[in-house]
Amino acid sequence: MSFLLPKLTCKREVDQAIKTVAEKVLVLRFGRDNDAVCLQLDDILAKTAHDLSKMAVIYLVDVNNVPVYTQYFDISYIPSTVFFFNGQHMKVDCGSPDHTKFVGSFKTKQDFIDLIEVIYRGAMRGKLIVRSPIDPNNIPKYDLLYQGI
Repeated sequence: MSFLLPKLTCKREVDQAIKTVAEKVLVLRFGRDNDAVCLQLDDILAKTAHDLSKMAVIYLVDVNNVPVYTQYFDISYIPSTVFFFNGQHMKVDCGSPDHTKFVGSFKTKQDFIDLIEVIYRGAMRGKLIVRSPIDPNNIPKYDLLYQGI
């Protein structure tokens, strides 16, 4: 399903998307097109893109094409989803130690829709971090790997 969503292929395109998407949540899915979990997430993103078109813009980013952002966001697990609003990085408290990104795939389309709505409403109120509305049982568990420490 990754062919249904637009892709950003270089750092310049990612920078441009962050700068130009206004009054909507920018969703950047970092991963690989041939990864099974990424394909599952892409399916959910593609099915919800039209429903969320007034609140969000979704792009796919290959981790191999933008190593600067891969390192900056410490993307050691894929897929990882990062959110922005008006050029500002939005953080999500999912109950994990890392609030900068959502790691893994969403269990259902409704989980993703609920998360985007909470991020959008929080961002419109000026918040930089929001609490995830997703049931903790539906959030993938992982251990943080800090590279270079």
